[in-house]
Amino acid sequence: MPRVLMSRVRKVLRPKFVVSGLVIGSVLAGFGLYWFQPWKLFQDETVNEALPGVAAPRQSGASGASDGASDGSGGGRPKTVARGEFISHEHETSGSVQVLELADGSRVLRLSDLDTSNGPDLRVWLSDAPVEEGIGGWRVFDDGEHVSLGELKGNKGDQNYALPAEVNLDELGSVAIWCDRFDVSFGAAELVAV
Repeated sequence: MPRVLMSRVRKVLRPKFVVSGLVIGSVLAGFGLYWFQPWKLFQDETVNEALPGVAAPRQSGASGASDGASDGSGGGRPKTVARGEFISHEHETSGSVQVLELADGSRVLRLSDLDTSNGPDLRVWLSDAPVEEGIGGWRVFDDGEHVSLGELKGNKGDQNYALPAEVNLDELGSVAIWCDRFDVSFGAAELVAV
């Protein structure tokens, strides 16, 4: 090896440069792990919440017969006012979505049989963006009006999200599993009135 090249290699391999390189590399690796959270791709979080507003009938007297009275939790089955099916965007996503109206007039967004990838900073959003297949539909949900219903409770299963009273479903007609960290939809569903 030429003498000039050997001299440069020795300068680069001096302890202060090696230590500095290791420190910088460790910081960058730590930041990368925090930001991307790659382990979540291998961890599933399953949530199985009950259908909201459905109460078991109360038992009456010693005979154990049901009197059909409400137990105060809204009684009866909720009314479906809109529904849709998820399509895949950035990650394979399937399942259905319903907007349910409970006996007290409140509304709940229900995700049923959801199956998507886990990831960092996933949210459930209502949006005015159209649901489009392909790469063109992945990043549109934050372009216009949108409302976050909170963090995705789990990437698999059945889950409920309360809808704020002021949400107008005529204006916000799509649901997205939104990765807020990378501004991309994992999957989305168009809501169709029933």
